[in-house]
Amino acid sequence: MKVLVINSGSSSLKYELFDLNTEKSLMSGAISRIGMKDTEHVCICGAKENLIGVEASNHLAALEHVLKAITGMEGTPIKNINEIGAVAHRIGHGGSLYRSPVVIDQNVINEIRRLIPLMPLHHPAMLAGIEACQKVLPDIPHVAVFDTSFHSKIPDEAAIYGLPYEYFTSGIRKFGFHGNSHEYVAVKAARHLETSLHRLNIISCHLGNGASVCAIQRGHSIDTSMGFSPLEGLIMGTRVGDLDPGIIPYLMREHNLSIEELDKMLNSKSGLLGISGVSSDMRETIAAADEGNARALLAIKAFCYRIKKYIGAYHGILGGAAALIFTGGIGENNHNIRARCVQGLEKLGFAIDKIRNDRCEVKADKPVCDISARHSNIQILVVATDEELMIAKQCARALDYTSSIKHHLLATDRRPIRVSVSVRHAHLSKSDVEALFGQGHVLTSKSPLYIDSEFAANETVSLIGPRGRVDNVRIIGPERLRTQVEISRTEEFQLGIDAPIRESGDLDKTPGIILEGPAGRIEIPEGVICAMRHIHMTPEDAGNYGVKDKDVVMVRIEGERELIFGDVLVRVKPNYKLEMHIDTDEANAAEMPPVSEGYLVRIESRH
Repeated sequence: MKVLVINSGSSSLKYELFDLNTEKSLMSGAISRIGMKDTEHVCICGAKENLIGVEASNHLAALEHVLKAITGMEGTPIKNINEIGAVAHRIGHGGSLYRSPVVIDQNVINEIRRLIPLMPLHHPAMLAGIEACQKVLPDIPHVAVFDTSFHSKIPDEAAIYGLPYEYFTSGIRKFGFHGNSHEYVAVKAARHLETSLHRLNIISCHLGNGASVCAIQRGHSIDTSMGFSPLEGLIMGTRVGDLDPGIIPYLMREHNLSIEELDKMLNSKSGLLGISGVSSDMRETIAAADEGNARALLAIKAFCYRIKKYIGAYHGILGGAAALIFTGGIGENNHNIRARCVQGLEKLGFAIDKIRNDRCEVKADKPVCDISARHSNIQILVVATDEELMIAKQCARALDYTSSIKHHLLATDRRPIRVSVSVRHAHLSKSDVEALFGQGHVLTSKSPLYIDSEFAANETVSLIGPRGRVDNVRIIGPERLRTQVEISRTEEFQLGIDAPIRESGDLDKTPGIILEGPAGRIEIPEGVICAMRHIHMTPEDAGNYGVKDKDVVMVRIEGERELIFGDVLVRVKPNYKLEMHIDTDEANAAEMPPVSEGYLVRIESRH
C-alpha cells in the first residue's frame, strides 16, 4: 500500500509518499510560505531535487500542486493519484480521548478543533491540511496520527501534577510529544541489538529545535520530559523547558506581562535563543561560543545539563537502561553535544568512545551508529529518526484495526477464546517448597487446571512486603526451576512494592518478597510480577488464528460491558489449551465473570 504523509504548518505543507510493502520513501517535498507571493515547492524524487515557484494562497492550492508533482513530473513513482491507498495526517495532540491513530471522521475533526487551546500554533493548520486533503482525495481513508499516542500508557503517578485531583480528571496531565520519533528509534535500536523491544529498557533523547527525553520500558513510554504542552522539560530552541510555576505570577505582577506576552515569551523567546541572545539554532550558538560569547556557552551548558539530569533520573526510574539513544537534528549530527550530555555519568554505566563519536555519521544505509566505549555498561547509539515512516506505519495499523473490527462483526464462524480470571498465585522451585513446607515435601493437587500438567495445589503461603501481608496465596504445581509470584495491582499496594507487568518467567530486575509457609520463611531477591495478560495456544490454534509465539494481539470481550483488551501476549506450546488469562483487577473493572469468551480482532505487533 502507498501512503501519503501530510504535515501541515501554518504557512507550509510537508509531504512524503511511502510504499509500505518495502518501507521505502518514493517522493518527498515541502511547499513553504503558503499565502505569500514567493511561495516555493521543493520536491525530491529519488536523488533528484526540483525547486519550483508556485502560487498557493491556501493549503488546498498547495495540495493540488503536490498531487500534480507526485503524478506529473518526470520520474515520479506513480502515474495516478488512485494509487494512493491512504493519507496519514500528523496531528500534534490527541488529548485524553485518542490514544492511538484513528480514521478521521467528523468526531475526530471536532476533537482536534476542541484541543486548539493546547496547540494554538499547530492544530488550526493541521485542520486546514485535513480539509484540503479530504476535498482533493475524498474516496480514500484519512488517518490522524498523534504525537502523543506513544505516551498514552504513562502511569498515572508519572502523569499527574500536584494540583487538586479534579483538574487531573478534567484532562490536565502529562501527555508528552515526539512519540513517533521515540517509538521509531526504539524499534531500530532493538533490531540493532538483536533483542526484542519488549525485553529492553531504553532512554531516548530526541534533540532538535524541539527536544525531549523518553523513558521506554519494554516497548512502552513510562515517562517523558514534555508534559501537558511541549513547553515542559528540556531547554529547547525557543522554549523555556522546566520552570518554577511561581515565576509566572511574579513576571505578570513585577514586569507587567499579559498572558499573551508571557505565552509568547515562554514559547518563542526563551531557550537557547533567550539565554544566548544569539540564535535558536544550536550550530550558530556553538559558533558564537567558539568566538568567546559567554552567554552562548552558558546556553549550551544549560541545554546539556538538563538532558544529563533527565538521563540520570530515567535511568533510576527504569531500574537501569540497556541503551541510550541520541536522535533528532542535534542528536544525530553534533558529537560535542552528545559527549557533553554523558560526561560525568560514567559511574552510572554511560561512557562514550571519543573516536567512534567523532566519526559517527548516520544515513539511509547506516541508520544506527554505536558510540559506546568498550567499558560502557550501556549501549549508546545514534539513530537516524524517520517520523514520517512511523506515521505511515501507524496509519496502516489504524486501517488494519478498523478493517479487522469490521471483519469480526461480520464473521460468525470464528472460534471463541475462553477467558479466565487468574488470581494471585505462586510457582515454587523444589528447594523453596521444602524450605516452606518441610524436608521432602511434595506439592499435592487440589484441582487440575485448564492447562495440561498444571494444578492448583492444596498448599498456600503468605506474602510479606514492606507495607503489609497477603495470606492464602495458592501454589500452582508442579515445581519450577525458579520461584515466581504473580499478584494484581491492588495486592501490590497492599504489600508496598512496585511489581512490573511482565511475561511469566521474565524476572530480571523485579522486586523480591518474603514468603511464609508452615515450616519456615524464605526471602526471594526478585521474582514478583503483575502478569502480562496473555493467551495460551497450541501450535494448531496459532495456525488457525494466523499468529505465532510472542505476538501481541487485541481481544474483544463480549457481554454486558463489551470491551477490547490490548497488549495481549500470545504464548504457544504443544501442551497448552486455548485460554486467555487476565488478573482480578482487570476482570473487576470489566465486570467479567470468572470465565467468559473473547475473540481475537487484531495483531498489534510481531516478535
